[in-house]
Amino acid sequence: MEEHQRVARRRRLPFARERSDSTGSSSIYFTASSGAALTDAESEGGYTTANAESDYEHDSDKESEDEEDEASCETVKMGRKESLDLETEAASKPVSGSPEAEAAASGPEEVRLLLQQADELHQGSTQSKRDGFQLLLNNKLAYGSHQDFLWRLARAYSDMCELTDEVSEKKSYALGGKEEAEAALEKGDESAESHQWFAVLCGQLAEHEGIQRRIQSGFSFKEHIDKAIALQPENPRAHFLLGRWCYQVSHLSWLEKKTATALFESPLSASVQDALQSFLKAEELRPGFSKAGRVYISKCYRELGKNSEARRWMKLALELPDVTKEDSAFQKDLEELAVILGE
Repeated sequence: MEEHQRVARRRRLPFARERSDSTGSSSIYFTASSGAALTDAESEGGYTTANAESDYEHDSDKESEDEEDEASCETVKMGRKESLDLETEAASKPVSGSPEAEAAASGPEEVRLLLQQADELHQGSTQSKRDGFQLLLNNKLAYGSHQDFLWRLARAYSDMCELTDEVSEKKSYALGGKEEAEAALEKGDESAESHQWFAVLCGQLAEHEGIQRRIQSGFSFKEHIDKAIALQPENPRAHFLLGRWCYQVSHLSWLEKKTATALFESPLSASVQDALQSFLKAEELRPGFSKAGRVYISKCYRELGKNSEARRWMKLALELPDVTKEDSAFQKDLEELAVILGE
């Protein structure tokens, strides 16, 4: 009877070792590596017990003990193999609760809803734009690998640059936005929006740079706005931006033109007529797209000596509300046009 009990106690050891090898614990602190360490500790304890008891057994019991030891070894080997397999599998998965894990768990629908919300906030009030910027910042770690997310973040930086009056903040927002637009372009060269907002932020940053950097930014602006139009020719904003660039280049100072010629083989070149065509194209694609655009059209016609057309577009501009800061800034231009054109 005593011999039978000793054998029974020894045969319970492998099953206890199998339970300790399992890494299926719901505790987040229980890892595959800790499971393997626990297995080794228990297996050593198991062998010690078996050897101590074997000193009191008959020679006939040693055969059964050897069989049990072989079974214990197999259990330990299987436990180690399972621990290594689980450790490899765990290493290949994102950490639970991390932004990367949340992004992996979220499907295309979650991304679409986030981007839709960002678009709606961009079209809203000043506070809505600020909320949209914060929304995108909060989700950058999770969705920063998406090109559509990155160019929207660049656009939000541009919004913040427009909203602030502090010069240092304007430059900081413009620089941050340009970096996000560059990151978006690194994801692919076929995104019209990425090219467009890179161009916009080049222009915003150029306002805080010296003449040479402004000239360089001018070339970058033209390059990327041309790509945006080639990829999305029906976008009125891109044509408006090109028109504004042409108008500003046509009014470069003598010093700026000489600097551009000295720095580049082909200096910046554009005429008032070029600007007019781009502004008219934007108006054609979406009538009333921009109050500032209509003011520019009126100014272009006046400079080309077509006062009747200039007067007509001035009146059309007065019909539109101020939407952007640029629209509000052109109120003085409208008053001057009214005096010059006799209205």
